Amino acid sequence: MAILRKIKSGVKKMIARGKSAAAVKRAAPAAKKIASKKPPAAPARSSRRAVVKQAVLSQEKEILGVSETAVGKMKFSTPEALSSSLRSMPTELPGSYGKDKLVIHPRDPHWIYSYWEVIPGTYDSLRGRLGDDFYKAKKILRIYDVSNIVFNSRNAHKYFDIEVGPDALSWYIHVQEAGRSWCVDLGLRLPNGEFITILRSNVISTPLDGPSWITDEEWMVPEELFARLYGMGFGFGQSSPIGKTWQERIKRELFSGILSSPGLSSAGSPVKSREKNKGRKFWMVVNTELILYGATEPDAKVTVQGVPVKLRPDGSFSLRFSLPDGTQVMPVRGVSADGEEERTITPIVSRETK
Repeated sequence: MAILRKIKSGVKKMIARGKSAAAVKRAAPAAKKIASKKPPAAPARSSRRAVVKQAVLSQEKEILGVSETAVGKMKFSTPEALSSSLRSMPTELPGSYGKDKLVIHPRDPHWIYSYWEVIPGTYDSLRGRLGDDFYKAKKILRIYDVSNIVFNSRNAHKYFDIEVGPDALSWYIHVQEAGRSWCVDLGLRLPNGEFITILRSNVISTPLDGPSWITDEEWMVPEELFARLYGMGFGFGQSSPIGKTWQERIKRELFSGILSSPGLSSAGSPVKSREKNKGRKFWMVVNTELILYGATEPDAKVTVQGVPVKLRPDGSFSLRFSLPDGTQVMPVRGVSADGEEERTITPIVSRETK
């Protein structure tokens, strides 16, 4: 048995060797074919390289085309347009600030701009207080002329009303007169005519629509003194607009003491100076003036030191006085047009020349 097993194993080994030899023989021609095919493979590899290179070049052209397009677009763009998408800014101001407020601004001599905010709680309070009258009331802007006064709700020169819409939050107001001061109330006018104030604005002054009327004050001085002041303003030389006769007259009166104040007759007065130095032409004169101005009702009657004063259309007035040494008492008396009311204000001014 042992011998048979050895014979079988030997036969198996021989068969296995034969199979391996046949496989080697079959593989040899295939290897030769592969070896014979290797040289022609070089052109295929180079063609693949050419295809890859062409693809890379076309991709670069595409990239360059995109870049050129981007550069072309950049030529017509601005930094603000590029950065606008990056910024997140609020597009509108808040509609309300939660505070009761009425503000007016002068736009020009004849127009005022107003805007306001009334919080819901304020309307609720008025609704509860007025009841059904609240729904029947009209929303009103009341415009007061408060020029040259401290306004206390009852002393305005005049006022007028403008009815505004229930949802309005701003309004342009036309005022009839330029160069005046104004204050505005926002309120409700009830069916019985009563006006309920909700808000009060600031006080503003509109500019004049022409030259100032203060440039030509009324002179309450004697003719001779006016000529003297006029001549002093331009000098007594050959180019003085005052005639020669006036110049000589003024000089005589001035240096004789007729027009000079008591203080000018002191040791330093021009009279003594000219007596000592008759050959010299140097001289000097100093004087003072007083301007008095005020305002009242345009139809009132006003007197200053008992002399009637002409009022301007708006009720204002201004006067210019010479002011000699001493104490000047200047009572200003105003009487209403109907004569029922009267008021007197007395400025007292003192001057001393040394």
